Amino acid sequence: MKRVSVRQSPIHGKGVFALRALSAGERIFEYKGLVTTWREATRACARRTDAGHTFLFGLSDGHVIDGGRGGNGARWLNHACMANCEAIEESGRVYIDTLRDIQPGEELLIDYALEIPPKAHDDSIREYTCRCGSRRCRGTMLGPIQVRPSDRTRHRV
Repeated sequence: MKRVSVRQSPIHGKGVFALRALSAGERIFEYKGLVTTWREATRACARRTDAGHTFLFGLSDGHVIDGGRGGNGARWLNHACMANCEAIEESGRVYIDTLRDIQPGEELLIDYALEIPPKAHDDSIREYTCRCGSRRCRGTMLGPIQVRPSDRTRHRV
């Protein structure tokens, strides 16, 4: 029996929704797509016509999974500051597991915790505005920022 489906999301574009109750710690699916370099993935994204959607998932070895090329429904997971799912990397593969029990019809969400260069322009930062609407929304899809007292530049934790 199918556990999730992709449909329109009130947060952004398409989203992934539970078709049945899901238990905390349940592995939902793998984030699939072409494993490539960041350079090639960035070039491919520039050629895409689905503006406003980026399906890149960075791996710890410096490669990236491009869900826009050979990907599956996992590419439609939206961001939330109070996510109900998490991405787990194992041996160069990424799996999506639930963090808590999820009810039928509920949207599955992960915290993107995106990173951009410390000196990014304010216009670039605005592109990462969060739309999750949770009570504890931090207002951005970017990960936590730490200020080093020695140089007062922003660095990701």
